[in-house]
Amino acid sequence: MTVEGYAALFGAADLEGDVVHAGAFRDSLRRRTSPLPMLVQHDARLRAGVWREAEEDARGLYLKGDIDARLPGAALAKRMIAQGHDGLSIGFIARLSQPRLQGRDLFEIELLETSLVAVPMQPLARLSRAGGARLSM
Repeated sequence: MTVEGYAALFGAADLEGDVVHAGAFRDSLRRRTSPLPMLVQHDARLRAGVWREAEEDARGLYLKGDIDARLPGAALAKRMIAQGHDGLSIGFIARLSQPRLQGRDLFEIELLETSLVAVPMQPLARLSRAGGARLSM
């Protein structure tokens, strides 16, 4: 099953107050030599697939990937999507940030993985398509 959506939106505060800025993923994506892991709920034991496309555009971090039925998290990922859970969440290390009144401004991020989640920290980080079907955004 192919899925796609935005895992981060530039300039939009998440529930902790963190704001990702344009260009934050650029160096991390350029250094990456293997596809970005797709996990379920940030659990490394629940790998569901890989994100074969990861790029920054004017809106944020856009991802497109495939759920691989042979992997341990695939069935759960498909069930979550079927139940209407469309959240995406990034697993990362902040390389360059600045404190805000609440949260941080994130200027450089080392992207480790992106997960399908029931409740994303960034409420706007959602799948837009799953298995060819457009999801509501």
